[in-house]
Amino acid sequence: MDPIIVAEQQDGLLTLTFNRPDKRNALNTDMYRALTQALRQATQDDAVHVLLIQGQSDCFTAGNDLADFMGKSSLDADDPILQFLHTLADFPKPVIAAVGGPAVGIGTTLLLHCDLVYLGDNARLQLPFVELGLVPEFASSLLLPRAVGHLKAAELLLLAEAIDADEALRLGLANRVVAADELLALARDQGLKLAAKPPKALQKSKALLKQELKQAVHFVIDLEARAFSLALQGEEAQHRIAQRLKPRA
Repeated sequence: MDPIIVAEQQDGLLTLTFNRPDKRNALNTDMYRALTQALRQATQDDAVHVLLIQGQSDCFTAGNDLADFMGKSSLDADDPILQFLHTLADFPKPVIAAVGGPAVGIGTTLLLHCDLVYLGDNARLQLPFVELGLVPEFASSLLLPRAVGHLKAAELLLLAEAIDADEALRLGLANRVVAADELLALARDQGLKLAAKPPKALQKSKALLKQELKQAVHFVIDLEARAFSLALQGEEAQHRIAQRLKPRA
């Protein structure tokens, strides 16, 4: 059986690939556990200088696995999802994301915690939380307005409409847009270029860039998680998610 997260390490670059293409790389509990374990190991491994997170060139992730979600009664501190969110937010080494195809929900909010983001020209970013009767997560209610301004953040979160790669680049959510079939190679090359730089200088520079919001990010992750848990148990979310999970005729 193929691993749900594929880890490859070369010349200081650790690549973690979502590997559930039959489910459009929807993230479930097992994937969150595997990601958190990989991040914690990479934090301690001096041979890892840079992290690259990717899916396939035609699919980053469809977001959280809704069927997996329906079995949750709450998101407490020990939940694998929250463990992953805090671990990535704290990850001390540069993080690159390579995004092709859909990047839904956490597939987009995750990018707010990355240091470099490269998009394929087929990328589509969407934050469908309100549409599902839910609320923002992964400190996106804090970080997104700072990245794109309050009005645009409200549009993205409240209307929940997808944006394409060019719009994401214009808003400052990505560093570069390339042809989809060039995406993974470009991200790898950029990762290797970064990994060749002095690792202590890289980590200290990242820490300085992140220091202003570090405490606030962890506070808001937990604040959103409490609101998310309540929403998940509510009638709106239960109805909307059940509708999404109905087999299509």
